[in-house]
Amino acid sequence: MLKENPKNAAQDELFQVRLEHIIDPRHELTSLAKVIDWDSLAADLSQFYCVGNGRPAGSVRLMAGLCFLKDIKGLSDEEVCSVWCENPYFQYFCGETFFQHRFPVEPPSLSIFRKRLGEKGAEILFGETVGAGLQTGVISKRDLSHVTVDTTVQEKAVHFPTDVRLCDRARRELVMLSKGEGIILRQSYTRMGKHAAFMANRYSAARQMKRARSKIKQVRNYLGRVVRDIERALERGHGGTPSLSAALEKANIAYRQTLNPKATKKLYSWHAPEVECIAKGKAHKKYDFGVKASYATTNKSNFIVGAKALHGKPYDRGGP
Repeated sequence: MLKENPKNAAQDELFQVRLEHIIDPRHELTSLAKVIDWDSLAADLSQFYCVGNGRPAGSVRLMAGLCFLKDIKGLSDEEVCSVWCENPYFQYFCGETFFQHRFPVEPPSLSIFRKRLGEKGAEILFGETVGAGLQTGVISKRDLSHVTVDTTVQEKAVHFPTDVRLCDRARRELVMLSKGEGIILRQSYTRMGKHAAFMANRYSAARQMKRARSKIKQVRNYLGRVVRDIERALERGHGGTPSLSAALEKANIAYRQTLNPKATKKLYSWHAPEVECIAKGKAHKKYDFGVKASYATTNKSNFIVGAKALHGKPYDRGGP
């Protein structure tokens, strides 16, 4: 269910001061908040919400404003939520009339909001930024006639991928999901898997590679036993959810790639399976872990007017 944007209260409160009276009207966020058409943005994004079902979500202005602030300031979801409770400019940008001491939604709501919008909703938000640039005079319509298109790597906030970490994470996730499904495993390897992963990391740090490979193989075997145990339960007719099926698919990839550097299909992050290993030819950093992305910028003002993720690492070298 969609929650309406906060209305600007005309009447003052006795013991509270309005935000517009304590902030600088020339501040960049104050000016930007007046440029964006929040009502039109809420109408465009209302198609991604149910009409009268479920608990009311955060307002479009609050969630979209948090997404804008997150990208403007380069903050994470948790950081932008904590700064919001301290910064009156953030609260004014998101539509609050009086200063709030508690965050109105939970930090995971940002991730849920992005998943709800998808690619189509992200294009609407991106179009609003281009419209704000045209309205404020940062770019002109003439600048849009000539753009520069280039590709780069959009890095993901993931750990450096190691087989032992992926196998241990896959085993733990499968054990948790199977417990929720009511699947009884012969053994979860919780204690033994944790100890084997710890010793594998210690042996690798000490450059005792023979012992490290032995422990990595042990962690891999624990994962394989849990996977086969769950697959046998599914074959016996125990219903499986899509989340369990997706976890099994990722676990099988992690199992096959461990101790097999020539594996064709690889998993580099459990929570972000779209992450790829991309070599950009730089001496200081040989590999980047993320997704190849294409950006279109204006030649004069260098304003981003287009962005697209390119999965599958397509070949993009220019020239003859």
